[in-house]
Amino acid sequence: MTAPRIWRAAATARLIYSFIQRDLTRRFLPAASAFHTTSVEHDSNRTSIVRCGRQSYGRMYPVLLVRPDGSTITIRYKEPRRILMMPVDISTLSEAERKARLRKRDPKRGAAKRRQDEFEDDFRVDDYSKFWKKK
Repeated sequence: MTAPRIWRAAATARLIYSFIQRDLTRRFLPAASAFHTTSVEHDSNRTSIVRCGRQSYGRMYPVLLVRPDGSTITIRYKEPRRILMMPVDISTLSEAERKARLRKRDPKRGAAKRRQDEFEDDFRVDDYSKFWKKK
């Protein structure tokens, strides 16, 4: 009964020794070449079987962000737009500015009524019937 325990302990000690040896050689021995400084964990085989650990994979686009005070900054945004405008807090505006902004939000009353334009038509079918009659 003591022999299997000794074998397991020896196997565990060898495993720990190999991990320590591998870790120490990676840390303290210089790379053989200055061009090949990548570690063992980050080679091409690892990247071919492991996905990138990020939430979104889309490209980020440079977009101009306009703040409510009129200042602008360039940010990275998920959609290709030219300008993003931050909303204005209406409670901070004066009474006149608030009314003007609310008036702009309402639909135009004049645009609701569309007038049908009547065109005078002097088209006569007889003038063009010669083009589709067979001779």
